[in-house]
Amino acid sequence: MSFRKAVSLACGFAGGSAVLVCAAVAADNHGYFGERCRIRKTLAAVHAAQPSALPTANGWDYNWDKREPSSMVNGKRKEIAGDNGSPDGENNKPKATRYICLIRHSQYNLKGEGDKERILTPLGREQAELTGQRLAALGLKYDVLIHSSMTRATETANIISKYLPGVKLESCDLLREGAPIEPIPPVAHWKPEAAQYHEDGARIEAAFRRYIHRADAKQKEDSFEIIVCHANVIRYFVCRALQFPPEGWLRMGLNNGSITWLTIRPSGRVGLRSLGDSGFMPPDKLTRT
Repeated sequence: MSFRKAVSLACGFAGGSAVLVCAAVAADNHGYFGERCRIRKTLAAVHAAQPSALPTANGWDYNWDKREPSSMVNGKRKEIAGDNGSPDGENNKPKATRYICLIRHSQYNLKGEGDKERILTPLGREQAELTGQRLAALGLKYDVLIHSSMTRATETANIISKYLPGVKLESCDLLREGAPIEPIPPVAHWKPEAAQYHEDGARIEAAFRRYIHRADAKQKEDSFEIIVCHANVIRYFVCRALQFPPEGWLRMGLNNGSITWLTIRPSGRVGLRSLGDSGFMPPDKLTRT
């Protein structure tokens, strides 16, 4: 079989790659031995390009949060602890599951000049009431309610907290809205400056590392935590936690006051229980702005 025919056959299996055809033309001017070597390499490349029938365990990084037990010594990473030996695996093994409830803030005044003027609208306050009622109705023992320091998130959290007496409130600047990473594919209606991605991206990634991780080994019971923040932050968190390409964050839409649930198991497995759940709100109360 000639080199051209072999590559054409290979390209047929691979979907007709133009790149391989170009490689065939270029290689056809070389000797027989060179052709045979290139045939083997081309067929190997075609085979490697095909998706495997079943996903493999190697596709998941169990140490994505740098807290995998084998990499820890007395609750600290090996490189920080200064110990290259084997840690006590049982002592460093997490045993609790973390349930993280990510709430998008309610509708706010888009015409406000600055953050302080971008307060919740009357409808936004109703949405926050409904979200608070929903969280209370679940009957869970919440450990903490953390919120972005931006006005709309703070107001949303304060309204929700009325329905969760005894749950402490915490504010965090890292959770403020921003541009986490340049989206792929790009969109025409939203194009921040490159510097904004650079600054916001580092901050939002720092927020992810602070809040989205498996439980510490010293945590004995499952925890339920609420984080009230912003759509961009939540969408980025979801992509990162599930080990999806983070550049895809803008392909998801979240209603105001919606609930997104992440479950992080002691093993490092992450599950998405719900994304942007707002079914507890009447249709006439739903907004995305």
